[in-house]
Amino acid sequence: MGEPREADARQATAGGVAVGAEGFGLKGPRGWAFRGVGFDAEAGSLIAVEGPSGSGRTCLLLALTGRMKPSEGHATIGSLRLPKRMAAVRRVSALAHVPGVTDLDPALTVGEHLRERALLQRRFDGSLRGLLRSRTERAAEAKGRIEAALTAAGLDREALPKGSRTAVRDLERMEALRLSVALALVGRPRLLGVDDSDLKLSGAERAQVWALLRSLTESGITVVAVCSEAPEGAVVVSTAPENDARARADMGDDGDSTERVDHADTTGTTDEADDSATTEATEATEATEATEATDKENADALAETRRS
Repeated sequence: MGEPREADARQATAGGVAVGAEGFGLKGPRGWAFRGVGFDAEAGSLIAVEGPSGSGRTCLLLALTGRMKPSEGHATIGSLRLPKRMAAVRRVSALAHVPGVTDLDPALTVGEHLRERALLQRRFDGSLRGLLRSRTERAAEAKGRIEAALTAAGLDREALPKGSRTAVRDLERMEALRLSVALALVGRPRLLGVDDSDLKLSGAERAQVWALLRSLTESGITVVAVCSEAPEGAVVVSTAPENDARARADMGDDGDSTERVDHADTTGTTDEADDSATTEATEATEATEATEATDKENADALAETRRS
């Protein structure tokens, strides 16, 4: 069972990239979203951005995938250095399950989401050689990408209430997360960012999510996942306040194979001590601004493909 899933995951990705950061920070209108991030992870790693809600987790995820510009320090995605190569990083990365950025349309069906993603992929990422192929060849290639992505994400359309015609509003929480991951994999990214990977999930469901993300890393792709509690064996970047990070360290990591990288810097001005609700609102606002242009491009592309 494991081998076919891994083979399909390889088809859905283009190989991972090493990810690292040094003195990485982002300051918003109300203070630092995150600061002093430093870590190194090999290609094909599972990187867990761990911390409480409102601690800058989503901003860090968006910055590492080239969607938000950092205020200080740098990060490297393969041979690409941030912030200088943000556009190039966006081309090799994809996002899944990010509120306000990759939201699924509850009125659309699973099949409609997949077809639109395939059309967008062809519109924005298709090579000249690919665009010159016949319509039949392009359709077959798109179908292959979709099937590989669905299998890698563990989403069986036949098991859904109405198959591909199942509306997103009728999906279970895990099914919706798997669909979001599948949509991201259609583009065969080398770096996948997943937000809120364990939000409102049971213990069994969380185990399923981590098993899914590990299967993707085993295929070579690098995964950055935001969570409240990281799994063992991950490269962990903590966005928790410094005192919380120290408290966890004092509790002991003996016998834990998880590599922890605590980076929170709370030695600045009072702006950095904003409560989690304020920081969370800042994250949502900045994430929306960072993706405004992309949303317009997507809407224009969808309108054009529906007219054709």
